[in-house]
Amino acid sequence: MGLDMYLYASKYVSSSDAFEKDSPTRFAEIIKAVGADEFPKPEYGSATVDIQVGYWRKANAIHDWFVKNCQGGEDECQKAYVSRDSLIKLREACRAVLSEKGNQENAEKFLPTASGFFFGGTEYDEYYWDYVESTIVSINTLLLAVPEDWDFTYQSSW
Repeated sequence: MGLDMYLYASKYVSSSDAFEKDSPTRFAEIIKAVGADEFPKPEYGSATVDIQVGYWRKANAIHDWFVKNCQGGEDECQKAYVSRDSLIKLREACRAVLSEKGNQENAEKFLPTASGFFFGGTEYDEYYWDYVESTIVSINTLLLAVPEDWDFTYQSSW
């Protein structure tokens, strides 16, 4: 039990996408791969593929950032769209915190911890600094590896 946080890359695939000639084939392959090829479906269908590309555990400052910047302040474990610009802003907040690693005032200014139901500690300890550093690495990797036509969503569970 505790705060688990997930970032997904999502891609919408339609069987009737007029702009991509291989779209019906890709759609059929996806439907078959997930075992849904026998499901009743209309002549033209669509699917959304979600791939988990990020995970944090009890990184409450990162969670709080997503709640404030991507979820409109609502923390109900709902999925929320995360733009590439938002990921860049989160990375910049993490970099600002690390510019003076160990400086609690700097951390409180750019990426404060947040308390909650089994959210983990609110100290600015090694755990905090580790997840801030790993967030930068993850975002750098995602921005390079995930194509522009994919979307990102964030969801937590606690």
